[in-house]
Amino acid sequence: METSQIFGTERISKILLKLVPPVMLAQLIQALYNIVDSLFIGRYAETGLTALSIIYPVQLLMIALAVGTGVGINTRISFLRGKGDPAAAEETAGISAPLELLLWILFAAGCLVGMPAFARMSTDSDAVIHDIITYGRITGICSIGLFLESGWTKVLQAEGNMKTPMTAQIIGALINIALDPLLIFGWGPFPQLGIAGAAIATVVGQISAALIVMKKEARKAPALKHYQAIIKDVFRLGFPNMLMQTAYTYYILGLNLILATFSDQAVTTLGLYYKWQTFFFIPLGAMQTCIVPVISYNYAAGNLDRCKRTLWDSVLFGIALMSLGTLCFVLIPGPMLRVFSNDPEVIRIGQIGFRWIGISFIPMVTSLIFPVFFQATGFGGRSSLLTVIRTVFCFVPLGWLFSRLGLNMFWLTFPLTETITTLTGFFFYKSFLRNHYSSNKRADQ
Repeated sequence: METSQIFGTERISKILLKLVPPVMLAQLIQALYNIVDSLFIGRYAETGLTALSIIYPVQLLMIALAVGTGVGINTRISFLRGKGDPAAAEETAGISAPLELLLWILFAAGCLVGMPAFARMSTDSDAVIHDIITYGRITGICSIGLFLESGWTKVLQAEGNMKTPMTAQIIGALINIALDPLLIFGWGPFPQLGIAGAAIATVVGQISAALIVMKKEARKAPALKHYQAIIKDVFRLGFPNMLMQTAYTYYILGLNLILATFSDQAVTTLGLYYKWQTFFFIPLGAMQTCIVPVISYNYAAGNLDRCKRTLWDSVLFGIALMSLGTLCFVLIPGPMLRVFSNDPEVIRIGQIGFRWIGISFIPMVTSLIFPVFFQATGFGGRSSLLTVIRTVFCFVPLGWLFSRLGLNMFWLTFPLTETITTLTGFFFYKSFLRNHYSSNKRADQ
């Protein structure tokens, strides 16, 4: 079925049911990258588990560059197809590989040079510092698979092809899962590499996924004279997503530094939350991925009603699915924590923290989907502002403020931040609708 038939005329609920499950399944398997790494490393050494918690913001920064650029490419392709300009959309697809390769080179150089300083800033433990440098350098320098796969995947998703990226990510994750215990513990003929083995397994899985997507996605690059204009527009459209992911890096690093004033176990607890959050937020992440091309296409075609329907159908679907995460975090935090750690202090801290965080999941649905809506409609400023409010003005300042009242009170940061962001997003949305209808009314007159 053509894109115009899928995005422009198909019932919204049917579109979501068609597009979301493959992406959800792929992201479910993708989430196992970090979860399985943490599971095996936690059994190998507690210092490695702390190192993974500390390195997590750097991984988010890598994803911000790779996926954010891919989202910009995705949005531009969808918008151009909605305007009926397939030739320009094809040029945008062709720029994916060279642009992602450039970003990989820059990020790899940063990891090579800056990882020791980052590790020493985050902890005083020599063992943890060693693990951070080892894991961070391997996954950063060898991240070419992640960058290429992210760009190519977003091109395919913009064209409605969700199955090929799903297959690639599933196979990549399964390779990572299979290699993890072999390389970490040295099973069979493999050497015992510890946390380095986990890093190697991760990058091999990423490169495998990229090779699979490449078979479907290799496109001819556009003429060199078109690069500047296309790249400028890609970054304009992808910047809100990059900012969102980069802001995650900032606020998680900030929260890690705040929790480090209490104990390493408090930092580990936050890291374990993000492992589980990744798993439970798969429905929301899949929803964000799938609604961008649908909203962008229909906004370019002048069909605001379908944009609104896509937004609210995805919100309702997200809330229904995220309720399961809320129940798990509130009712069974202990068993969830024990999957990764047997440290009694981590369990004690986490049982309190997970319950407070769990109640933030419902307002988090709208606090994360509103920025995606504004990004897809070309209102990058509002999308970016929501991200800044959430991560810069709420998470870290509120985290510091509540930490002054004790570690238990620190966890109130999460529900309060998501509530503030949701209310602000709703205000921006109402303003967007008023301005849109006012402009149309003046045009009619």
